[in-house]
Amino acid sequence: MTTLSAGAVRRRAARLPRGALVGAVVAVWVLLWIPLRGRDTLELSTSELTPLHERVNDLRDAINSSRGSSPVFTAFFDVIRQAVDALTVFLQSLISQPAYGRPVPLIGWLGVVAVATLCAYAVGNLRVAVLTAAGFTSFGLLGYWQQSMDTLALTLAAVLICLLIGIPLGIWAGLSDRLHRVLTPVLDFMQTMPTFVYLAPLTLFFLIGPASGVIATLIYAMPPVIRITAHGIRTVALSSVEAGTSLGATKWQLLRTVRVPLAKRTIVLGVNQTVMCALSMVTIAALIDAPGLGQVVLRALQTLDVGTAFSAGLAIVIMAIVLDRVTTAARDRVETQYRLGPKARGRRRVTLAGLGVGAAVSLYLSYTYVWAAFFPGPDSGGVVGGQVASGVTQASDWVQVHLGAVTDAIRNAISYGLLNPLQSLIAESPWYLVSTVVLALAWIVAGARIVPTVAVCLGLLVATGLWQEAMVTLAATLVATVIVMALGVVVGVWMGRSDRADGLIRPTLDAAQVMPAFVYLVPFLGLFGASRFTAIVAAVVFAAPVAIKLVADGVRGVPATVVEAATASGSSSWQVITKVQLPLARQSLTLAANQGLIYVLSMVVVGGLVGAGALGYLVVAGFSQSDLYGKGLAAGVAVVLLGVLLDRTTQAAARRFGADVGNRG
Repeated sequence: MTTLSAGAVRRRAARLPRGALVGAVVAVWVLLWIPLRGRDTLELSTSELTPLHERVNDLRDAINSSRGSSPVFTAFFDVIRQAVDALTVFLQSLISQPAYGRPVPLIGWLGVVAVATLCAYAVGNLRVAVLTAAGFTSFGLLGYWQQSMDTLALTLAAVLICLLIGIPLGIWAGLSDRLHRVLTPVLDFMQTMPTFVYLAPLTLFFLIGPASGVIATLIYAMPPVIRITAHGIRTVALSSVEAGTSLGATKWQLLRTVRVPLAKRTIVLGVNQTVMCALSMVTIAALIDAPGLGQVVLRALQTLDVGTAFSAGLAIVIMAIVLDRVTTAARDRVETQYRLGPKARGRRRVTLAGLGVGAAVSLYLSYTYVWAAFFPGPDSGGVVGGQVASGVTQASDWVQVHLGAVTDAIRNAISYGLLNPLQSLIAESPWYLVSTVVLALAWIVAGARIVPTVAVCLGLLVATGLWQEAMVTLAATLVATVIVMALGVVVGVWMGRSDRADGLIRPTLDAAQVMPAFVYLVPFLGLFGASRFTAIVAAVVFAAPVAIKLVADGVRGVPATVVEAATASGSSSWQVITKVQLPLARQSLTLAANQGLIYVLSMVVVGGLVGAGALGYLVVAGFSQSDLYGKGLAAGVAVVLLGVLLDRTTQAAARRFGADVGNRG
């Protein structure tokens, strides 16, 4: 018998299709799972703590006891907290909270609506101004004027600090390759971490309250403006820079008169993304006592009050839409303002002056008269808010009574057909078996370079003492991602092949991406009740838009000549899709899977608020139960490790697939 060398074995294995290797690894896993099921799963009861969790609790107690005497707090953390608090309190005193001995804020509802409308028209157009006026008025009609203004105040505080730090840093990174290389992994890490994870450590140093909420929002919302600003500066045409240099401009003059003006539209896009991220995070920061609409939604979710959660969630959605449209209009206006003729500019100045006069009068009235300060409505509870909440509650009750069989069938089909088997395989396998399988799959799919990173993540997951909870969360994440990718392929291929479908569906996807994560839980809570399935469905809806758009763009990017050649050779539409477009768009599919995994993971953790269990529940419990603080913090670290593992593996797989496609080309 001929004996093969180790090198020959590796070469022969390399020639095997990756799909076959993956299937072989999974088959061996299942065969080993049968006799080893339930062994060495590192299971831990909810109340049980490991020495690591107890040490974290002790560290928290030690920090709290030294807070008033340690110069680290008195000269650093407390100074930052007080400065952020001062800015936040000032903005709240302007528009939301009683201040300066008055029972009302300095600017009442009428003044806020007028000023917001004026600002929307100044940076956008009349359509956006009307939308802003209607949107802000709806906050009062829903009965959440003060809560909406608290949310807006925290969002503005976070955005102002983000822009003061992020835009100069982004410009610097755009000019300096060294700084760009240093910042990139830091920003990657900040964006990979699910939003929940920021909260517990921040309360340790900045206490609970608005300051911690704003600082958590800074961490989450600052990366987009830095990245996009740097990208805008870097993509300024070299010919424009050379022209300025030839005229004798200094580096500062080039930056001020060439680079920044030409990158202005891109920078405003970064502002748009930062605003949307800030609004999303401010609502989640309700978990650490940040005021606003997030508090209303959180209390409603905890008491399963679907009507109130929907009504407050609707206000969050309206605010997101208004802020998105205003900042988008500001970006577009950078290009269109120079195209207006003299008559159009004259009409715009007249309209702007009229709105300015109206805003000044409204400010006076809202400062002077109670009716213009307090939003009018039945018992100050809003004109339509109660009816909306009541109607949604009745609709939810009707669905659960009359369509319970349908929703139960859907839930059971996914749970028993997909989730339970996968969770049993992952969470009830020995930890060393799962680790071996994950390492093997990472090597097959993403290459040998990713194996050390995956090994470190797996080792740290074991060290957190929450291995089984992490595996349960991983199972739910994978199930939701499978559904997301199924939707992404079906809808994305449709959009990629049809301009009409793309024109109809893409605006809906764009609108869905501006909604904060909290909001997605509400309708499915009414349909399916509080369960892990509710979190999975909400995660699917939250993550599907980005996956669909990536697949659609990948399919649309396949050269038309290749598609025409396949069609001319007699291929059917199905054959063109499966044999040509999807294979050539494989890199986009892998990127869609990467983004889908990260979005789903962040949402599955948020689902801990509605019964998702596992790591999400422990993160939430760490805020509310003192004994579980250390365990909740460890759960947050476990979420980060899962995110890094999944993100790095899928990114490496995307790069590998792209290289394979390039080599074949």
